[in-house]
Amino acid sequence: MRRRPSGSAAEDDGGIFVASSTDSSPVETQDEEPQPDPSSRRNPASISPQRLCGKKTERPSGAEVSPAASPRPWKPPASAAAVSGKRLKGMIPLARETTIDKMPDARLRRRSRPWSFWSCSPPTLLTFCAAVVILFAIIRSFLVRQLDVKGCRMPGMHPAYAELVDFDTEHTRFATKYSLYLYREVGIDDDDLKVNGVPVIFIPGNAGSYRQVRSIAAEAAYYFHDVVQHDQAAIEGGARSLDFFTVDFNEDITAFHGQTLLDQAEYLNDAIAYILSLYHDSRRSTRDSDLPDPTSVIVLGHSMGGIVARTMLTMPNYQSSTINTIITMSAPHARPPVSFDSDVVKTYKRINDYWRQAYSQKWANNNPLWHVTLISIAGGGLDTVVPSDYASISSLVPETHGFTVFTSSIPNVWTGMDHQQILWCDQFRRAVVRSLMEIVDVNRPGQTKPRADRMRVFKKWYLTGMEGVVEKTLPQRDPTTLLTLEDNSNSIISQDKRLTLRSFGHSRKPRAYLLPVPPQGTPRRKRFTLLTDQRLDAPGESGKLEILFCSVFPLQAGQSATLFSMNMDLSGDSSGSTRLACKNAAADVIPLPASTRVSKFPFEDTAPFSYLQYDLENIAEHQFVAVVDKAVDPTSGWVVAEFMDNAESTIRTNIGLAQMLTVGMHMRLPSTRPMMVDVKIPALHSSLLAYKLSIGSQACGDDGGLFTPLLRQYVSDPYESKYFVNVRQANINLHGIAPFMPPQLKTRKSGNGVSLQFWFDPTCNTSVDLSLKVDLAGSMGKLFMRYRTVFAAFPLLVVALVLRKQFSVYDNTGAFMSFSEGTDLVLRQSLPVVLFVLTLLSVSLARANSEPAKSTMSFNFFNWQKNETESAVDFTRNDLLLGSQDPFFWFLVPLVGLVSAGVCVAVHYITLVITHILATIYGLLTIRPGWTRNVDRK
Repeated sequence: MRRRPSGSAAEDDGGIFVASSTDSSPVETQDEEPQPDPSSRRNPASISPQRLCGKKTERPSGAEVSPAASPRPWKPPASAAAVSGKRLKGMIPLARETTIDKMPDARLRRRSRPWSFWSCSPPTLLTFCAAVVILFAIIRSFLVRQLDVKGCRMPGMHPAYAELVDFDTEHTRFATKYSLYLYREVGIDDDDLKVNGVPVIFIPGNAGSYRQVRSIAAEAAYYFHDVVQHDQAAIEGGARSLDFFTVDFNEDITAFHGQTLLDQAEYLNDAIAYILSLYHDSRRSTRDSDLPDPTSVIVLGHSMGGIVARTMLTMPNYQSSTINTIITMSAPHARPPVSFDSDVVKTYKRINDYWRQAYSQKWANNNPLWHVTLISIAGGGLDTVVPSDYASISSLVPETHGFTVFTSSIPNVWTGMDHQQILWCDQFRRAVVRSLMEIVDVNRPGQTKPRADRMRVFKKWYLTGMEGVVEKTLPQRDPTTLLTLEDNSNSIISQDKRLTLRSFGHSRKPRAYLLPVPPQGTPRRKRFTLLTDQRLDAPGESGKLEILFCSVFPLQAGQSATLFSMNMDLSGDSSGSTRLACKNAAADVIPLPASTRVSKFPFEDTAPFSYLQYDLENIAEHQFVAVVDKAVDPTSGWVVAEFMDNAESTIRTNIGLAQMLTVGMHMRLPSTRPMMVDVKIPALHSSLLAYKLSIGSQACGDDGGLFTPLLRQYVSDPYESKYFVNVRQANINLHGIAPFMPPQLKTRKSGNGVSLQFWFDPTCNTSVDLSLKVDLAGSMGKLFMRYRTVFAAFPLLVVALVLRKQFSVYDNTGAFMSFSEGTDLVLRQSLPVVLFVLTLLSVSLARANSEPAKSTMSFNFFNWQKNETESAVDFTRNDLLLGSQDPFFWFLVPLVGLVSAGVCVAVHYITLVITHILATIYGLLTIRPGWTRNVDRK
């Protein structure tokens, strides 16, 4: 038997042996059980080898222990620090091992049991409950509150696609990956695979299909076949059919991969070069040989396809001037919809910097995009895929080259659309096709009209007509109608009086009502407005109503009345007569949705109202406005016309956002008011808040009203208008100043916030009460679309703080706490401090961004490397934190932090439950019966 050296010591009762070369005294470690009194310890030499092997043997009774073999008294170590937290050789670390001297928190003191994975402290529980309530309110508000009504009508089509197989690897290196198709409408383009019109290419969006072109392309085919080709004036003006090409990208994901976006742009530039070559080949084209060959292509892009369209102009293989018109639908121009991929962010920055730099040039010769027009069309609140705020191009393109408009603003469309509806909505595709047909001019190599004319057409078809940028055509036209009236006519309305007609044809003959135009030197600004439920006649048409702006025309001897295309003689048998040279106002008519007692939605398939609005400067050269009733039999209909004072029709409120949140806005419109009243509220400009409007009822007497109240809610940047017919209550929400949006490319006039434009029946002659309040429950849903990426990314901060706390405790104690315990400590200590600092930082950034731009000579620490000649506009100033430009929304930082912490807690416990369930199932499946033989257990 091998004996242990005399200097060794052993713990009694199966304790762990610790060898020491210098001291035979036992060393007490932190994890050992309390030691018995040293005097009662037995001599290690008396323990048999069987005892060392774990077998307990009895010592013979009466055996004596020699004094030399008795152990020395136990002594504590010389220094507690020399032993504290030190793991000796041969020892097994325990989960509850701690170092008391390094405890950061009283709750981390030595425990008698391991950490609990299921523990849930009161702060954690409160955070979870609060986050659940807030998140439920946000989701419920997003799904059921402040929702726009869908009003699109389904179209019809018979599509066919001809693949252009000749566009192979000789033309592009992506020929084996992508494909090019020519659209043909069955029944119109049968057996005609040759190009004969103006080329248009459609670019699908993220994971989009080339077949999405069919709705717009079919409408273009039918419209040219049924209408345009029979209009000789349009054909002589250069109108032709549209050849729609579309590309198959195999549903590539462009929103998440920057290189895919660049590959598609390169392929499309090669495709445009190939498409233009088709028109040079007499075997593939049936165009008139006298017309110039096309040198450019019109581009339509949906979603990310609109970004690809702008990318094409920045690629090395782009041929100059091959693109001059781009129309995008629901395209996120301002910033990427998902910014998790760095390549997408870098690609966006490079593209946007190119466009901004081009339009920042002083001279047109230095701007490669001077001939390009870009129109961005957004679907509004119904689009839950891409926030419509991102469709704004005010930070990229000046007003002379493009604008952003919402589908709810487009005349005769008047409805919002989701991300896919904007491709097939019947009302919308009609507006797009008619605008394209009007800008086409095959007599020019570019196949389109000049840039200024194109912009004029786009404003006509896509804007309401009441925006300040819309040009009136009346001042630019020459008189076309000679109106002859009898001298003793009593149809002249007194100055500042309103003309109201409740029916037509009572005189059994055409009759003209004249409203004198106020002189231009009038001290107060005037505006002419006219509203009717009838369609206004153009020159030569034979309807009920025609509006003319006239000047006295004394016909001298030798002059001929044939100078005018129309001669309207209403003098009868009178010997004396007055002749007026008149211009027809039908070209400037503004359609408004009909608002009657049975109206529910503005997009209903009913005849719209006709509205005219002229500032006095536009009609100052005329003496009269002639409202001509051309009906010869009594018929229904009404018209209201007046010269109103701008000061009375425009009401600007000074109410602040704080007052709006507390008491709301209340006002009473007097009974003697103009037909149209425009209420401007500059403080309401944020897209994060929603409101509720209530309109008091008005009594219209026994005769009944001509029409029910009509409301237009609008903002000027971007051009967003919403109509409410037969309105008593309305949900007001807008896409104004939104988070993370870059500033405008060029400084413009400060916006007026949201404006509410009312049309009230003036014959009712009663006052109207208006009430506007913030809809807090409806505003919660606006956070989802604007901050969904923040809600997805902010929990990473919470998890990082918890991991930091776990590793910090482990480094100090050697014990790795559970995620539950770490979350509890973070909620008590780290997270409130972090959220407080982030809140202060967000407020300071918002105040700095709201200050006016400083001089370019001032020193900017963050932009010290920039050239002094660069633009002073910082397009990244709203990229940090929550991107809020208003200090009022400081509470969003703690709110997002609270929701993110609650989400982390919920995900943690859900994961624990799933893990426990799976472990239980696995244990039940792998359990073995008790009678299994020992051989089978191996």
